[in-house]
Amino acid sequence: MKLIVAIIQPNKLELVKAALTEVEVFRLTVMDCQGFGRQKGQTEVYRGHEITVNLLRKVQLQIAVNDDFVQPTVDAIIKAGRTGEKGEIVDGKIFILPMDDCIRIRTGERGEEAV
Repeated sequence: MKLIVAIIQPNKLELVKAALTEVEVFRLTVMDCQGFGRQKGQTEVYRGHEITVNLLRKVQLQIAVNDDFVQPTVDAIIKAGRTGEKGEIVDGKIFILPMDDCIRIRTGERGEEAV
C-alpha cells in the first residue's frame, strides 16, 4: 500500500479527478494549501504598489492505493495536471510514501481491504 500526495494547481483539480475516475481511483482527500517552489512566488500590483506574493495557492491530494494502482494513479495525475505538452514549473509534484497500515473505522477492516 502507498500514500500518494500530489500538489497541483487549483484549476487542474476537476481534470485530475476525471482522470482518476478513468483509472478506477474513486477515493481521495483534497486540501487547499499554499506554497512555492522554483517559481518563488509572483509579483502583483496592489493599489499602485508592486508586491511579491511568496505563497501561491495550490491543492493537495492524498490518495491511498494498493500497489497495483500506484502507477495508473501517478500517470493519471501527470496526464491531467500537466500544462501543455511539456509542462510548466508551476504544475506541481507527486510524492509516493509507504503506508504501513490502514484501518476502516466503521468495520475495523485493516490493510488492503480497508483501502
